[in-house]
Formats: sequence, C-alpha cells, structure tokens
Amino acid sequence: MNPSEWSVVVNPQAGRRGTTAEDVQAAFAAHGLSGTVVTTRSVEHLQSIVTDEMARGTQNFAVVGGDGTAHHTLNAIFSQDMPLDPNLTLSIIPAGSGSDFIRTFGHDRGLDAGVARLRDPDRYRIDIGTVTGSFGQIYFLNALNVGVAAASAAMAQRLPRSLGPRRYAVAFWVALSRFTQANIEASIDRHRFEGEAINVVVANGQFFGGGMNVAPRATLTDGLFDVQVFHGPRRRAFTVMPRVVRGSHLSHTSVRRYIGSDITIAVPDDWPVEADGEILGTGSVHVATIASAINFVA
Repeated sequence: MNPSEWSVVVNPQAGRRGTTAEDVQAAFAAHGLSGTVVTTRSVEHLQSIVTDEMARGTQNFAVVGGDGTAHHTLNAIFSQDMPLDPNLTLSIIPAGSGSDFIRTFGHDRGLDAGVARLRDPDRYRIDIGTVTGSFGQIYFLNALNVGVAAASAAMAQRLPRSLGPRRYAVAFWVALSRFTQANIEASIDRHRFEGEAINVVVANGQFFGGGMNVAPRATLTDGLFDVQVFHGPRRRAFTVMPRVVRGSHLSHTSVRRYIGSDITIAVPDDWPVEADGEILGTGSVHVATIASAINFVA
C-alpha cells in the first residue's frame, strides 16, 4: 500500500453542521492527496473499517470528527490482535463540538486546515493512556475524569448540539447541583491523596470540556500524566471553574496536582468514569501511560 495514502474516517454526526464524505474528498483533491474516505454508521462500523484497513497495511488514519471519534479509532487500532506498525500515524481533522485534543498543538480549526496538515505532515511520537475498571480495559488519547466532570460529560451528550462548546459548561453546572462529594483515595506513583473530593482528572493533553485549559502544564511526550484532585466544599466551584477556563486554577486551595505514570483511584461504586468525552462506566479504576505509543500529525 502507498505509505502516503490516508484512510479517512468521517463521523457525519460530529459538530453542529456535520461534514460529508464529499466535503472531505473535495478537500483531499484540492491538496493533491489520495486516500479512502468512509462515513461511519456506528462505533462497530468504525471498528470494522479500522480492522479492514490495518489488515491491508494502512499506516495513516485521519479522523474527521471530535475527540469521541478519535477515541473509538484509537481503541480500534490498539485492540487489534497483531503487532502495530511503528510508522502507524493518527491525525484529527476537527469537526466535533469539542475537538479539544488538538488545541494542545494550537492548530487552526476547520476541514481545509486539517487536510492541509496531511500534505507534508510533522509527526510526533505521543503518549496515550489505558484505564482498567469494571468496564474492562480502554485506551484514551486526551483525558480521563472520575467524578462530577464525568457526570457533566454524560449530561452534555443529552444537551442540544446547537449549543456547541457551551453545552459542556451548561452540563457542568447542572451535574454539580446533583453530585455529592465523597471520601476517595488516589495513588499517583509514590504520592497519595485521601479525603473528600468531587473529581479526579488524569490528563494527557491540556484542554477538554469545550476548550477549558484544565491541564496547562501537561505534555504529550514525557510518559507522565497530569493528575488533579478537586476537593473541598462544592461552593468553591464558583471560584475554581472560572480559573479552570483560563488555566490559572493550579494554585487554588481546592486543587491538588500530581504527575505520574501509574495511578489508582478508589471511589464510590456509582461515581461515573469518562475518557475523551465518552462514558465508560462507574467505580474505581487503574490508569497507566503507554509512552511514545503512536505517531500523531501536529
């Protein structure tokens, strides 16, 4: 197979207006690129596309969608019962309402800008994460939340897409009013937190929740996660959250920050867990990094 050819997975539901395969094919033609463009019908269909493409030797995958589409593509790649090609590359052409992962790279948004990056791509070897819980083992690209932020991600999925990134902020305040903090335990390498908390963030990238700069010190190539425990009374959210948007919250008394590669989070069985905006399940989890796991176009 031509090593410069791309397999493009299009999520027609991503974003407010959606993107069609025809739109993508036109952009590829305009930039002199070649590839197969397939519109996904479901998560299972996406998985079958990736499986078929990898079997025929595909090295380059581009996702037209948001963080959720990239999340499912990543899991399809890493769930294959075959050794991964060291040249395998992933790219995100942002079309989702969040598309937060690529904000870490400062990319221009939009279909044309995303396709243009594939013409002469800069590839970075980036870390990914794996989380294991009652739901099994899942891979993630950007960030994982256990607690109220996961509850707000579930709430955001039920809000109108016409709200765009604002639906994440709306969902958080609704979820907060219904969520009860609890005693938790978190171990991050040699560090340990015990006490009442309302959320634990395990971040690989810097941005999530519709553009909030939650982990301004996170990097994608150091083999470490940026872990933050949000604790203290719920009313402190009114002073913490405006600072989270700007990335100036790390000095707040309600935030404990750690870095590490091996994390265990013990929480009540009904606490929700999400990764890359996708709801995984509930309860305690173990999280680990896979350093330098995949090439990413940046």
